[in-house]
Order: sequence, then structure tokens, then C-alpha cells
Amino acid sequence: MLTFFPGCRTGARSEYNKYTDSFFDVFDTMTTVIGYAKSEAEFAAYYGQIHARLQELHKLYDIYNDYAGINNLKTINDNAGQAPVPVDRAIIDLLLFAKAWSGRTGGVANVAFGPVLRLWHDYRIAGSDDPPHAELPPPAALQAAAQHTDIDKVIIDAENGTVYLADSRMRLDVGAVAKGFAVELAAQEVAAAGLQSGIISAGGNIRTIGKPLDGVRAAWNIGIHDPSGPLFADAEQILDTVYANDAAIVSSGGYQRYYIVDGKVYHHLIDPKTLLPGEYHQAVTVVAGDSGVADYLSTVLFLLPHAESRALAESLPGVEAIWIMPDGTTDVTEGMKNILKSYGAAAIAVQ
Repeated sequence: MLTFFPGCRTGARSEYNKYTDSFFDVFDTMTTVIGYAKSEAEFAAYYGQIHARLQELHKLYDIYNDYAGINNLKTINDNAGQAPVPVDRAIIDLLLFAKAWSGRTGGVANVAFGPVLRLWHDYRIAGSDDPPHAELPPPAALQAAAQHTDIDKVIIDAENGTVYLADSRMRLDVGAVAKGFAVELAAQEVAAAGLQSGIISAGGNIRTIGKPLDGVRAAWNIGIHDPSGPLFADAEQILDTVYANDAAIVSSGGYQRYYIVDGKVYHHLIDPKTLLPGEYHQAVTVVAGDSGVADYLSTVLFLLPHAESRALAESLPGVEAIWIMPDGTTDVTEGMKNILKSYGAAAIAVQ
């Protein structure tokens, strides 16, 4: 979880006022929008645009529900092995993005991993509903599901706007990237519409637009939640603070979606090599210029052994990361030190 601090007015004057509003009807999370605008009506227009766009993308990227008149990811899954499905360009772009990044990162986060993730999802829901009888998915069932996760069998025809799953037992699951990708689209579109200063915060995905126009701060300050503390963090449970403008800050960790079997916690981030929840880190936070990139990489870096994870992050231009290790210690990329409060970056946040 990430949080953001609104800051204090210190007597400086600004022609912009800060407004905020929230909704809870997209991507199964509370989404908060903050914006600096010259009037409440101006903010309301930007807020309405963001909300409407995320509602649209939520329906398109949904793998569980049908919507009248819409071909979405569930439609593609339902037609696996049968026929190509005509889809909105936003689906084509998401899947092309995910396939490209899968190739760059060794397939650690795979949108075709749905058969395995669905097994874990079903057992997690059942175990959460009936804790005394919580069970793990059988290893044989996981191994069988893993045979139907070849991303090369996700056939995208961008020219004709169709997607086809060439394996009838394959299922798409875009949980590692969809929310961040959607937030990035919404952020770019609302900035093009005129919003100069704001934040879209969707769960562990935060995208900042411009800088705070309060006449005080030079950068947004985003708190990184301490995963060993309570879920709903306040200032006392913040591990560190990132200062960033026009950037995405996204965290992945095993401390929000999980269930317990025989006294052990099993979270939702599944290692494709072991088919079990990843155990290399408690959490990873990524800072990048694009929310889709940050979302995708936060999962990848979480699931890689730490040496590999750090080497990958350091190899990617414009990407910074902080890892929270199983013992609670942290590691950061060199560039991350320039924007973290604990390394003395607070000075950049004041004009």
C-alpha cells in the first residue's frame, strides 16, 4: 500500500485550490483523485473524466463478468480454442504491452498464467470463507494448469482488432498489469484535457501529474507502507517517503490478498517456477514514468531472487525500486536514493 500526504499551507498563496474525491467501483479497490484546479467545477470535470474512463477500462479488463454489448477479457477466455474475438483497442494495447514486457523480463509475469492463478484464486476464496478447512491447490493440478500458459499462443491481430487463445484451456489474467495500465491511460488523457496538477491513487498504484500547485511544495510526497505494520497506514506506519512528479509509484506485496493454511500465510503473487507464492521479498515498490510499466515491474521484481531482481531494475532506464526483504531490511537502487526521504531527499520537496 502507498499513501500520499496533502501537505500543509505555510502562508504561500496559489490561484489553485486542492480538491479530492473517491470512488470504489473499479478494479476492486478504492480510487482517490486529488487535483489542483481554479474551481470546484473544473475539478469535477477532470474527476468525472477519470472515473468514466476507469469504469470503461474496468469492464474491458474484467475476467470474471460479462457486460452487455462489450467483448472483454472474459469474452476472449470464453472463446479460447474456438474463434478470434473482436475487441476494443484498449485490450489490444494492453496485451501487446504485456507480451512485450514479458519478453524483456523472462516471462516472470505472464498474462497467460490464468489457469494457475485461477486455481489459487478459487482455493484462496474458499479458504477465506471457511478458514478451518482451508487447503492448498493440489500440486498435480497446478502442474497440469501450468501446461496451458504459453504466452505465444495468445494471438493478437492488431490490424483486424482481434485476440485468439490458441489453447482451449488457456485463460488470460492481467492482474499484474491492468490497473496500472488503465491508470496510465486515464492520467495521460486527463493531462491532455488540461489537468496540470493531480494524483490518481488506485490501491497500490499511484500516478502523479505535474507537481503540487499549492505554492509550497516542489514535489508530491508518497509514503511507502511498512508491510509489517497495520494495513491502513498512517504517518507512524510509513517505512519511507518518495518525492516524485509526473511519475508512477506502484507497490506489490503479499500482505493484502492472502489466506492461511495450517498456520502459514499464502499470498496471491505466484512464482511461475515453483507455482507457489513468492518468498524472496515482503514487498517491492517501483518508481517509473509509466504506471503500466511500474505495475508490471513491481510484480516481476517481487517474484525474482533478489540479486536477479536488483540487476534487472538497475538495467532499465528510468526505473527505480525499493525492496523490503523478509527480515524487514531494505535495499534500493542507486537512483532511488535521490528521491527517498531517508537518504536526504526531503529538500527537493520544498520550493
